[in-house]
Amino acid sequence: MALEIRQFPCLQDNYGFLVRCSETGEVAVIDTPEAAVILEEAQTLGWPITAIWNTHHHWDHAGGNAAIAKASGAQIVAPRAEQATIGHVDQPVSPGDTVMLGHERAQVIDVGGHTLGHIAYWFEDAGVAFVGDSLFALGCGRMFEGTPEQMQAGLARLRNLPPETVIYCAHEYTQANARFALSVDPDNQALQSYARRVDALREDDQPTIPTVLAAECEANPFLRWDDEGLRDRLGLKSASDAQVFAELRRRKDAF
Repeated sequence: MALEIRQFPCLQDNYGFLVRCSETGEVAVIDTPEAAVILEEAQTLGWPITAIWNTHHHWDHAGGNAAIAKASGAQIVAPRAEQATIGHVDQPVSPGDTVMLGHERAQVIDVGGHTLGHIAYWFEDAGVAFVGDSLFALGCGRMFEGTPEQMQAGLARLRNLPPETVIYCAHEYTQANARFALSVDPDNQALQSYARRVDALREDDQPTIPTVLAAECEANPFLRWDDEGLRDRLGLKSASDAQVFAELRRRKDAF
């Protein structure tokens, strides 16, 4: 595979990602939760960082930009809609744009809702997507800035990617997400099996990230707004997709 990916823990429950085009040696860090850890990992691998790709403006995703850019000379790619908040952006990008990492092309996808300008990066040829805090394994991000309609539409764009797409999300929240998912969709056998795998992984202190989109479509309630059984359980049989999503998000916030 021409795209090499290194995942490692940062902060309390974030993940850092270094992505390398094996043909050219160019390296991007996807978000910058902890500059010192990211720079150390890059040095250990012998992967000089050439670019920073931000998904959104929150401090645990863009807070290390300045230190990493200073140390490496990396160019900062970030959502145009959050350019002013992130600051010192070299290449602002909008949904529908493409970004190149060496010979590898990533498409920019609108997944706003957690923040208004949140974007994801989808490497179609490699079959991977970096989704920040929009979609999590068995969950989704809190809706800090957007509307249910906006966030559900963004998740629908991710759901429409090829089912074999490998999803890299930014936090290790899966065990807690599984508990909530089981509370609203307790008869889902795919979810039950997924939750058991998660418990086993965490017992061994292993990451549950990345995940695969097909597994999320079967088990993640935040991608199952049109499932009749889930709608019945929520008492929202004739509601809009966004209304179902909003009710799920409301319940998760209070869980």
